[in-house]
Amino acid sequence: MPTMLLDRTSNERIEAPEMTPEDLLVMPDSKDYELIDGQLVERATGELSSWVGGEVLGLLRQFVKENRLGWVYGSDCGYQCFAFAPRKVRKPDCSFVSRAKNPSRPIQEGWIKIVPDLVVEVISTHDVFQEIDQKVLDYLAAGVGVMWVVNPFSRTVIVHHSKASAERLSSDQELTGGEVLKGFSCLVDSLFPPPEEVQLLPRQHSDE
Repeated sequence: MPTMLLDRTSNERIEAPEMTPEDLLVMPDSKDYELIDGQLVERATGELSSWVGGEVLGLLRQFVKENRLGWVYGSDCGYQCFAFAPRKVRKPDCSFVSRAKNPSRPIQEGWIKIVPDLVVEVISTHDVFQEIDQKVLDYLAAGVGVMWVVNPFSRTVIVHHSKASAERLSSDQELTGGEVLKGFSCLVDSLFPPPEEVQLLPRQHSDE
């Protein structure tokens, strides 16, 4: 049975075949999609969210590399680490895998099949809130230690420690790595460009 793929350009749904994680891996434009139960789901993108994702990636990579703590990955990296959903591949905007999990683990091709310690999602104009909520549930259910949901529109970060524990940080507060990245910290506001350099578009609030 074919699944339906939302074409965000035309806002129409088109038929797409059921896919496996292996199919997605060899698809030419696979970086633009996640895989949810065999169905392609296009990832929301935008200049602002991409810029912020790059800032987060840069800060984490520098800290992790200097302290030899493990590996930091960008938005092209996919995780097939959901035991409850073997045909699911998620691609966070940024992620960290601790060296302590497997000190001799080689860097390989393909999807990462171990659970990351930290994942970061940056809100884009085209994101739907229900989709972000589902990503949070998926990552925490898989065993991710901490998840940051970074919102450039409100200049805030929501830190999820578990399904029942979340903390909202405003722009003047400090974001830390907690137990996952001990010693890491930055001002939330440092993740975002100066307000005068940003032209915001209306956020999408629909349930599409």
